Amino acid sequence: MTILDGLILAAAFIIATLATMLFCQAVQQRLAVGRRLTGGRPSIAAGGDRLLKKVMTHPILTWIERSSSLSNTKERTKLARDLAHAGFEHPSAPVWYVIARFGLAIALPLLFIFTQHFLAKPVTGPRLIIFSLALCTAGLLGPRFFIRHRATSRRQRLENEFPDALDLLVVCVESGLGLESAFLRVGAEIARSHPFIADEFARLSQQLRAGRSRADALRTLGERSESAPIRSFVALLIQTDTLGTSVGQSLRVYSKEMRETRLLIAEEKALRIPVLLTVPLVACILPVIITALLLPAIIDVVHNLFPILLHKQVH
Repeated sequence: MTILDGLILAAAFIIATLATMLFCQAVQQRLAVGRRLTGGRPSIAAGGDRLLKKVMTHPILTWIERSSSLSNTKERTKLARDLAHAGFEHPSAPVWYVIARFGLAIALPLLFIFTQHFLAKPVTGPRLIIFSLALCTAGLLGPRFFIRHRATSRRQRLENEFPDALDLLVVCVESGLGLESAFLRVGAEIARSHPFIADEFARLSQQLRAGRSRADALRTLGERSESAPIRSFVALLIQTDTLGTSVGQSLRVYSKEMRETRLLIAEEKALRIPVLLTVPLVACILPVIITALLLPAIIDVVHNLFPILLHKQVH
């Protein structure tokens, strides 16, 4: 690698770093403005991106969308759904995902090659090519694993926070509040302690206030969460509206079932502990116990029996 190549790579790295810093600063300023407008308190109306436009107007992002695999409607819809499950629901999220993948696939090998120029024993030859290809593969696959892990983590957080929110919802409905007002009140009350489910209730309330039917808004909640308890809750409310039964009584029964389900899950995890302890017991503790028990006998055999056998073989 020549000095000119090193300078070009260094300039590209500095430009990318400055662009990332400017982008983070702009995001922080926008969040600060949002906090000042809401008085520093999370509320239902705090986020202006709850009901987003589905059209992306930025010319560069639009060109990238048309020039990449996102031009396929099926692929773009699937990617947008996966990103939405991970919490990225902006219309430009699929484009930024593609940019991140190919950017990392190019930047990581170049950065690795650039750093070899300053090492005392740089990697050269086939090893340099193998490491560069490995970094390129990591750049392509890393964002996908990140999105998958984030979606799984978000679903688990929703499932952990939902029973508490359901109990509060039952209290609000039985005290006389309507279902829409109950969603609004519960979302505002648990915004700090249970931010994920509060965000979902906030978006559900905004969709209902925007004129969407209750069944459609609830179905959207179930699709966004990808959680079995929340989907069952959505099906329960839709069925309750259809049959005209009491919402408070239905929520009370479902809340009781949720508590029993949580208890069963806790008991299942507790009963799995002895089985899980078998692996370290067999791998670590049992060999030590066997060695401690058999070592004296082995020492006696070596000291007493082996000399006698060797003496007989000599004679």
